[in-house]
Amino acid sequence: MPTNGVPTKITQGSGTKGGIGESTLRPDGTLKVTGEFAYSSDMWHEDMLWGQILRSTVAHAEIVSIDTAEALATPGVYAVMTYDDLPTEVKHYGLEIQDTPVLAHGKVRHHGEPVAIVAADHPETARRAAAKIKVDYRELPVITDEASATAPDAILIHEDRDDHHIGHVPHPNIVHRQPIVRGDVEAARERADVIVEGEYTFGMQDQAFLGPESGLAVPEEDGGVHLYIATQWLHSDLRQIAPVLGLPEDKVRMTLAGVGGAFGGREDLSMQIHACLLALRTGKPVKIVYNRFESFFGHVHRHPAKLHYEHGATADGTLTHVKARIVLDGGAYASASPAVVGNASSLGVGPYAVDDVDIEAIALYTNNPPCGAMRGFGAVQACFAYEAQMDKLAAKLGIDPVELRRRNAMEQGTLLPTGQPVDSPAPVAELLRRVKAMPMPPERQWESSEGADVRQLPGGLSNTTHGEGVVRGVGYAVGIKNVGFSEGFDDYSTARVRMEVVGGEPVATVHTAMAEVGQGGVTVHAQIARTELGVTQVTIHPADTRVGSAGSTSASRQTYVTGGAIKNACELVREKVLELGRRKLGSYHPAWAHAELLLEGGKVVTDGGEVLADLADVLGDEAVEVEEEWRHRATEPFDLRTGQGNGHVQYSFAAHRAVVEVDTELGLVKVIELACAQDVGKALNPLSVVGQIQGGTTQGLGVAVMEEILVDPTTAKVRNPSFTDYLIPTILDTPTIPVDVLELADDHAPYGLRGIGEAPTLSSTPAVLAAIRAATGLELNRTPVRPEHLTGAS
Repeated sequence: MPTNGVPTKITQGSGTKGGIGESTLRPDGTLKVTGEFAYSSDMWHEDMLWGQILRSTVAHAEIVSIDTAEALATPGVYAVMTYDDLPTEVKHYGLEIQDTPVLAHGKVRHHGEPVAIVAADHPETARRAAAKIKVDYRELPVITDEASATAPDAILIHEDRDDHHIGHVPHPNIVHRQPIVRGDVEAARERADVIVEGEYTFGMQDQAFLGPESGLAVPEEDGGVHLYIATQWLHSDLRQIAPVLGLPEDKVRMTLAGVGGAFGGREDLSMQIHACLLALRTGKPVKIVYNRFESFFGHVHRHPAKLHYEHGATADGTLTHVKARIVLDGGAYASASPAVVGNASSLGVGPYAVDDVDIEAIALYTNNPPCGAMRGFGAVQACFAYEAQMDKLAAKLGIDPVELRRRNAMEQGTLLPTGQPVDSPAPVAELLRRVKAMPMPPERQWESSEGADVRQLPGGLSNTTHGEGVVRGVGYAVGIKNVGFSEGFDDYSTARVRMEVVGGEPVATVHTAMAEVGQGGVTVHAQIARTELGVTQVTIHPADTRVGSAGSTSASRQTYVTGGAIKNACELVREKVLELGRRKLGSYHPAWAHAELLLEGGKVVTDGGEVLADLADVLGDEAVEVEEEWRHRATEPFDLRTGQGNGHVQYSFAAHRAVVEVDTELGLVKVIELACAQDVGKALNPLSVVGQIQGGTTQGLGVAVMEEILVDPTTAKVRNPSFTDYLIPTILDTPTIPVDVLELADDHAPYGLRGIGEAPTLSSTPAVLAAIRAATGLELNRTPVRPEHLTGAS
C-alpha cells in the first residue's frame, strides 16, 4: 500500500503495541466469520413475546376502517394496537421533520406502511394474527414523479404540513429546495467554446445490509423500558422514542445489540417504537425480527434522481460554468431528504474549480418508498452526472478525459460553489495521476491452453459466451464527499475513559455510544487508547445511552468525531495519572517534574526514554475516569437563496479507474478491475482503511450494473422486495480492487485523519459507466445499466 505526504507526528505511546498506524485485527472478526457473533436477531429473553407489523398493501389510500377483533381472539395473542391505541398525543417521529406516523392514521402514503402491530407467544402466531386484521382502503391517485407532485391540482402528500422548510419551497409536495448560485452563468456561456448537456437518471437502491431489522424491548420495574437494538444512532432513536411512549428519556434505556450492517438504512427508526409499545402494553419482553421482504419496506432507501447538467469550457479545457437541476425523490416521508438536498447541491460541481455555477436541487414528497440516508448521501447521485459530463466535454474537445479533469482539479485554497474555501489538502490531480499510473490488468484473461475460463468472461458461470463479441473498455472518475454533519448541525461526540489496575496490570476502558455497524470503530478506539495511555489492555464498553451521545455512525464521521473525543478524554486521563504519580512517587526521582513525561508500554517514561515507574504502581487501587465531549469547528446553514455559506467540515477524495469487458451481443458486463487512489489523511489502521475502500468500491459497482428497487409507476408498489430480484454483488462479481492510499494530514482533524468510508462509493459508479461507454460507444445516461441498454432490446 504506497503512502505519501506529510507525516503526522505521534509520540505518546508510540512504543506500545497495537497503537495508531498498525493493522490491528478486529476483536469481532473471527466470531463474525465463523457465525458465532451474536446479532440483535439472536437475542432471547425468558417469557418473551414476538411482535409483528401489519403493512399496507396499497401505496395511497384512505383508511375507511380497521377491524382487529379476529386477530385479538386468536389463541396466543397478547395485544393488537393501532393508531388509536397509542398512549400519548405524540404520534409522529422523524429525524428532522416529525412527519412519520408511528402507525398509519386516516390514510396510508406508501406501499408497506405500518398500520397495526401484534404481540403473540410465537412468531407464526403473530404473523397469522396480523393477517386476520381487516383494513378497508379507499384508494387514491398516486403521486410518483415531479410532474404529478407539483401539478396545480396535485393531491398533497401531507395536507397539514408544518415545518420550517415550507416557506422556502414552491409547492407543499417539495420537501426542500437548495439553490447554489455563484458568479454569472449567462455571461460565462459567452466565453465557452464548447457546451455539453446531459439528462441523467439514477435508480433507487437498497442498503441491503445482511442483518435485517431486529430488537428486543424489555419492560422494567420502574415503568420504563430497556431496548436492545441494532441501530446507527442510539441517542437520536431515544429522542424520537421517548415522547411517543410518554416516558422521560431516563426511563428509556438503550443498548446497542449486534448490528449486521447499516449503510444509512438504520439511521431512521424501524421497529423500535413498535417493540417498546407492545412491551409496555403486555408487561412482557417483545422481540421483533423482520424477514427480508419486510426489511425492504421497513427502512428508507437511496433517493432516485433525475439530473440535468450543462457544462461549458474553453478550447483548452478550462471550465467556464456549470448549470444543473437535481430532482431527488424523497418518497412519502421526509427522513434525511433536506440534508441529502444540501449535499447534492453543494457538491454538485464535483472536485473541480469553476467560478460560475447555478445549481438547483429539490426533494419531492411522493407515494414512492421513503428515501433517506445511504452511503454517499446525495453526493453519489451528483457524481454520476458530473463525471459523465466531464467525459462528454473531453470527447468534444478531443482532450484525454483524465487530463481534462486534472486541468480543472481543485486544490487546497479552491473556493467551492458555496464560497467556502477548501482549507485542507485536496490532492485531486495527484489521485488521478496515481490511479492512471497503476498497472493495467492483462488482456483476454479468459484465454488458456485448455480453453476459455468462463469465470473470467461476462456472464461468468452461466457459460453464455466464450469470448465472441467481448470488448474491453477503460473509464475514470473522481469524486468529493463531505465528512461529518453539515449546515450548522451541532455535531459532537462523547467519550468516557477509565484507567485502573486489574489483575496487576493497567487497563483502560473506553465507553461511548458509537454504533459499531461493521466500520471497525471498536478497533480504532482501542488503538487510540493504547497510543495515548501507553497500555496494552483496552476494554471497549458496550455502547448504550448511559454515556453521552456519539452521534450517528454515518457521514464518515465516527473516527473523526468519536475518535477525537476518545483522544481528548485519554489526554485528560493521562494528565491525571501523571499528577497522581507526581504526588505519590515524584519525591523519589527529580525527573517527575519533567514537562514531557509519557505513558508507554505500561510505564511512565521521560521523553528521553528513562523509566520512572510502572503504571500499576502509580495507580495502585485508585481509578482515574474522565468523560469528555468533542466538537469539530462550527458550520453554518447554506443561504436558502444563494447557497453561500461555510456548510461543511472536511472533504474526502477518491479516484477510480474501471476496466470492464462487455459482450456487446448479449449485453453482459464483467468488471475486471476497479483500481482506487484515495487520500485518507492518516491511516489509523491501514488494513481497515483498505477494507473500507474496497467495500465502498464494491457497493458502487452494484449501483452501476445491478442494484435497483423497481417501483410500479402506476401503483407505486415495490416490485422486487427480495434478494431473488434485487441483485447485489457477490464474490463472483467483485473485481480485483488495488488500492493506493495517500496520507496528507488535515491539520484540523485528530491525527490528521479524514473520514474514508463513503468517498469510494461515489467515483466507482461513474468509472464503471465510463468504461462501459468506452467499450460500446453508447451514451448510457442511467444507472444501473441493464443488458437491454447495451443491446437495444426493449
